[in-house]
Amino acid sequence: MIPNLTIAEENYIKVIYQLQNDDDNVSTNEVAAVINTTAASVTDMLKKLKEKNILNYEKYKGFRLSSEGRKIALNIIRKHRLWEYFLVEKLHFGWDEVHAVAEELEHVSSKKLIDNLEIFLDYPKFDPHGDPIPDIHGKMPTQAQINLQSLPQKIVATITSVGNQSTELLELLTHKKMGIGTVIEVKKKFPFDQSIEVKINNKSIVHISNELAQSLFVSIKK
Repeated sequence: MIPNLTIAEENYIKVIYQLQNDDDNVSTNEVAAVINTTAASVTDMLKKLKEKNILNYEKYKGFRLSSEGRKIALNIIRKHRLWEYFLVEKLHFGWDEVHAVAEELEHVSSKKLIDNLEIFLDYPKFDPHGDPIPDIHGKMPTQAQINLQSLPQKIVATITSVGNQSTELLELLTHKKMGIGTVIEVKKKFPFDQSIEVKINNKSIVHISNELAQSLFVSIKK
């Protein structure tokens, strides 16, 4: 049975999930840096989560989510990404506008609402930024993709996800008429600053910085 959790506890669980890798534990300092609080405050919260069997703790090694904690984290992420998809596809929000709203909606506790939302949206696999949406069992869909900087010249690909999802970067992509599903081809690479020149949707030529290119992931068209 899933324990009753506060919004703050759910936020900590999601942060720990995002910080931990397959085999790595998470330190209090890492969590404190993301949440922007003190290590002492993080320690207090982590003790509460450990008491609820959501975390495992190894002395001097840090914390990681238990199997139950991982299920909870994936459910929070599922809700967040379903709401982002709903806001963009059904309410016509910009993809740079939805994160903050979804941060609030992800804490809605009604399982029936979220399950029906997924059915209503016809079981989307990826959110508006290309991130995978866990299914009801917590399984993540996958897609073959590479970083745009690794795409060879004259190979046609499609933008599938965005790494850095800051509002500023998403606004820049919108201004350049680039987004998920955009067809892209690298025409020229500039060694001086690693910037690249790309063709968008077989039409316009756009120059993009190395930083922007590093934030874009693409799937090669077959």
